[in-house]
Amino acid sequence: MSRTPGRASALQPALPPTLADVAERAGVSRQTVSNAVNNPDLLRADTLTRVQEAIAELGYTPNRAARNLRTRSSQLIGLRFTPVQEGTANATMDRFVHSLVETTREAGYHVLLFAGDAVDPVAGYQDLLSSTAVDAFVVTDTYLGNPQATWLEERRAPFVAFGRPWEHPEARHPWVDVDGAAGTELATNHLLGRGHRRIAWIGWRKDSWIGEDRRSGWLRAMHARHLSTTGLASRVEDTVASGREASSVLLDEAQPTAFVCASDTLAMGVLQTLDERGLRAGRDVAVVGFDDSQVAQVVPRGLTSVRQPLEEVAVHIVKALEGLLTTPAVVGPGVLLAPTLALRGST
Repeated sequence: MSRTPGRASALQPALPPTLADVAERAGVSRQTVSNAVNNPDLLRADTLTRVQEAIAELGYTPNRAARNLRTRSSQLIGLRFTPVQEGTANATMDRFVHSLVETTREAGYHVLLFAGDAVDPVAGYQDLLSSTAVDAFVVTDTYLGNPQATWLEERRAPFVAFGRPWEHPEARHPWVDVDGAAGTELATNHLLGRGHRRIAWIGWRKDSWIGEDRRSGWLRAMHARHLSTTGLASRVEDTVASGREASSVLLDEAQPTAFVCASDTLAMGVLQTLDERGLRAGRDVAVVGFDDSQVAQVVPRGLTSVRQPLEEVAVHIVKALEGLLTTPAVVGPGVLLAPTLALRGST
């Protein structure tokens, strides 16, 4: 009884084409098909073309499990994913994950998402590393006190960090980051160019390296114009409610004409305060956020926000991963990318 891959009868479901089916269609051996998939340089150009045409015609997909056994490679990149915090407008990780999935796919890899453990932040890494389920990791949590990067380095597990090694600048693992200070300096200079001189800052707690980095850009721009920042700054939790409360206090006590915020979440709180007071963002008080979230793009008149080049971040991360997974491994220097400013009605 002949076997017809990809066709289904009323009683029998379609069977996926096999390597043998491709070999028969192309008139070559199974080993030749295997070489076409895994070592195409070994074949003559005309033979490789014939096999590739057969693969395309049949819709053949190489058996990942079998290939993994041969190469001891899973072609999977582990990424710890945590849910978006309630009360925030931050969906940056969603955009980053989408960009990373697309870029890794083009490089022949796939992203394996795994849940984090609130009590033990390395638990998921331990499980995947011990089972050799992934070839490498992408680490996104590089905040103060996070043990993941150190834990992976100690076990010589390949990984690339999205974020600088804030506590250990001498760390030798590859990383890619966005220059937050440059972003807030760009935002502040934009407001200065619009004639504002009393520009307030609402940022995160002092133990946030990322928050302090972003704050430094605001300070740099203000001091470059010899403008005072006394009484114009507030450090709070990253929630809409915190942004609303901080902006209310600043408006009462410091009378700023503009706000630069460490996140769109905080900026949304400022917009709420302005609305409650009958003030209009962009006309009465200017507001700039950070991350260019979907919320910033859809609120009435729009929120001006610093946009991180996450698509470019993903490209550099995958390039670094490819270097780590070569033999011998190649570890390049850290990459710091410049953000841009998405201008909308709030300024």
